Amino acid sequence: MNRTNATLTALRRILRVTERHGRDVARSVGLTAVQLRLLKFADDTKDATPKALAQKMQVSQATVTALLDKLVRHGMIERLQSETDRRQKRIVVTQAGAAALINAPDPMQRDFAKRFEALQDWEQAMILAAVERISVLLDAEDIDASPILATGDMIGEDAIESTKPYKN
Repeated sequence: MNRTNATLTALRRILRVTERHGRDVARSVGLTAVQLRLLKFADDTKDATPKALAQKMQVSQATVTALLDKLVRHGMIERLQSETDRRQKRIVVTQAGAAALINAPDPMQRDFAKRFEALQDWEQAMILAAVERISVLLDAEDIDASPILATGDMIGEDAIESTKPYKN
């Protein structure tokens, strides 16, 4: 196998494991991986605001607002008026949201981060440079993305749609 095919095969494996993880999350808690990640950030950040969550996820506030709308529809969060600033809404995780966090599979990026951070500095730099170069080769360097391993766009469809049978 030549290097081009070997590289494309490795990229496909990354896409497939990301898709599989997304389906596992959807089946277990009915959310997309991105929605689950936002729910986790909201739970970790007491009295979270949409602006603070957008900064933490490294996406626009509009993206977070759309994701929060979906979490409200799923009954995972509530938007409550701030007691200190009436113009602000704070995000509170509901009991259903807390249960989803407990029942969700372990996040793939946590395992990746642990393994990546265990590498030596030069290995981390080499991998980062290679992945950034791949992004340029795919004309993807201008795509708005956060450090969350998930397929599709950030807002995506409801997770129920992503639980349809997968064909290899």
